[in-house]
Amino acid sequence: MDTPTDTPTDAPTETIIGIDLGTTNSAVAYMKDGESVIVPNMEGDALTPSVVAFAEDDRRWVGRIAKTQAVANPRRTIFSIKRRMGSTRTAREELLDVVSSIKRRMGTENVVTVGNRTYTPVEISAMILEKLKADTEAYLGKTIKRAVITVPAYFNDSQRRATREAGAVAGLEVVRLVNEPTAASLAYGLDIEKVHSILVWDLGGGTFDVSVLELGDGVFEVKAVNGNTKLGGDDYDQRLVEMLIERFRDEWDVDLNQDATAKRMTRQLAEQAKMRLTDDAETRVVLPAYLSEGRRCALTVTRDAFEQITADITERMVAPAECALSDAGIDPIALDRVVLVGGMTRVPAVRALVKRITGIDPYGHIDPDKVVALGAAIQAGVLAGQVHNVTLVDVTPLSLGIETKGELFTRIIHRNTPIPTTKSKLFTNAEDDQTVVEIHVLQGERELAPDNVTLDKFYLHDVEPQPRGEARLEVWFDIDANGMVHVSAVDLQQDTVKRIRIEAACQPPADVVERMLAQSQEKMESDQRKRQEIEAGIRGENLILATEKLVGDMGETPDEKVRQAAEAAEHGTAQVRDAMADGRLERITSANETLEAQVKKLDLAIKAAAAPIMAQEPVA
Repeated sequence: MDTPTDTPTDAPTETIIGIDLGTTNSAVAYMKDGESVIVPNMEGDALTPSVVAFAEDDRRWVGRIAKTQAVANPRRTIFSIKRRMGSTRTAREELLDVVSSIKRRMGTENVVTVGNRTYTPVEISAMILEKLKADTEAYLGKTIKRAVITVPAYFNDSQRRATREAGAVAGLEVVRLVNEPTAASLAYGLDIEKVHSILVWDLGGGTFDVSVLELGDGVFEVKAVNGNTKLGGDDYDQRLVEMLIERFRDEWDVDLNQDATAKRMTRQLAEQAKMRLTDDAETRVVLPAYLSEGRRCALTVTRDAFEQITADITERMVAPAECALSDAGIDPIALDRVVLVGGMTRVPAVRALVKRITGIDPYGHIDPDKVVALGAAIQAGVLAGQVHNVTLVDVTPLSLGIETKGELFTRIIHRNTPIPTTKSKLFTNAEDDQTVVEIHVLQGERELAPDNVTLDKFYLHDVEPQPRGEARLEVWFDIDANGMVHVSAVDLQQDTVKRIRIEAACQPPADVVERMLAQSQEKMESDQRKRQEIEAGIRGENLILATEKLVGDMGETPDEKVRQAAEAAEHGTAQVRDAMADGRLERITSANETLEAQVKKLDLAIKAAAAPIMAQEPVA
C-alpha cells in the first residue's frame, strides 16, 4: 500500500493509531476507508529513524535530523534504545557503543549518560513516541490520545511494562500491546478466507522473532513463538564495522578506532554498504577525506565476504525457527505461506535461510519495514470498532509458575498458552505450622527455580497453622491481553488473599530470558534427571513421615500380623534413608516403591485387626 500524499479530511472522530516502535526505524498507521495506511512524518517520510540527539545547549532532535548529525555529534546521539527495554544494566558514556547499541535493555534502572544528564530507555523511547504522536496529529489535524504499540514477541513482562510506560510519558494511552509478528499477520491476512498456516519471520534492527499462526475466517491464532531479543541488523552492522576497521588499518594504515567521530562514521559506512549489498554483488566503501588525511582511501566489499563474516549470526536464527515449528506441531511442508518482516529480511542470505528451512519462497508484497505498523493499525481499528469480524488470539512465549520445595519450578501457565488466560493450582505447606508462605514467581523453561527468571517474590501471611501437607493454598496466574502478569495467592481455610502485579523493576536482564529456551533444550535430560532426583527425595521424606505417624498412632498391639507389618515398614524407612544418602535415583525410587507397598500392607493389617472390635459396637 502506498503512503498517502494528501492530508485526509474524512478521518474518524475517534482515532486509535497503530505504532511500530522499532529498533532502527518507527512508523505510524491508521485506518482510512477500511484500509490501514501509513502516516508520513513531518519530513514526508514513511519511516522515522529511532534516534534521539542532544545539542550542547540541551536542544533535542528526534528522527532524521538526529540521525543526520550523528557523525558530528556521536557522544550525544542515541541509537537503538529498544535494545535496553527492561534491563537493569547501566550504559556509560565512555563505552564504545553507548550511543549505538542500546535497544535491547529497556527498564527504569538502565541509564544512558549524555553530558551531565542521564536518561532511561523509557525516557528516550517516550521522546520518539512524542514525535510520532505530534507528526500524526499534524497530519490528521486532530489530537491523538490512544494507540496500539507493537513489541517483539519475545519481549518479557518487564520490557512490555517499560513500553507502556514510555507511551504514558509521551501522552498516549496504550490500549493494547501487540506482538510484532502477529501485527504483520494482520496486515497480510485480512483477505484470506480459508484457513492458512503461516510462518512470520521478523528480523529487525535489534530483535528476531518467528511465529507460527493459523488464520482464516477472521481468526488470527498464534500457535507458537520463538526468537532472540539480542539478534538483529545491529549485529550485522557491527561485524561489518569490525571488518572495515581491520581492512583500512591493514591496507591504508588508517585507524578508525581513533575517536568517537571515526567510529560513528565507520558504522554509518557499514550500514550503507550492507544495504547496497542487498542488490549488488560488491560495493565500494570510500572514507571521507577528514578520516584519511586527505587521501582517497577505498575498499571493495563483496557480498560473499559479508555473508562469510556474518554466517554465524545468520545461523543463530535456525534453532528458534525450528523450535517454533516443532512447538506448533507443523511440518514446514504444511506451511501455506512465509511472511517476511523487518528491513533485514531483504538481505539475500536471510532469504536463502528462510527458503532452506521452510522450502517456500517468502511472500512479500508489503514493504517489510511498514507491515508491522499497518497491522497495528488494523488491531487499533478492531478496538475502535472500525474493523469487524477479526479475532486475534496470541500466546505467552515462556512458561510461568512458582518455586516449590526442593527448588523445583512448578509451571502454572505453560508456554504457548493462548492469552488472555487465567489458571490456578493448589499447593500445601512444606513445614509444620507454617504461618507465612513465600510465593516466588518465575518465568522460563528449566526444571529448577534458580535456572529460571525471577519475576517477583511476595509473602502470604496469617496462614492457618497446619501439620505439614495439610494446608490448602491456591495460586492464581492471570495474563491479560497485553501479555502482562498478575499473581494472587489464597489460603482456602482462612480466605486470606495476597495479590501482586509483576513490576518491571523486579525483572533481571533480558539476556537471561533470551537464553531460556536454548538452555532448556540443551539441558533437558540433565534437568529432568535432577527434577526426578529431587521429587524422589521429597517422596521418600513424605513416606518416612507417613510411616512414623502410622506406627506411632497404632501404639502397642497384640496382633502378630500388625507387628510384622510395622517391623517391615520400619525396615523400609531405613532403606529409604540409606538410598537418599546414597543419592542415586534408581535406588531411591526402588526403596520408595518398596516402602509404599509396606505402608499399604501395614494400613490394611491395622484395619483388619480393628474390624472385629468395631463389629461388636452397637449400631445406633
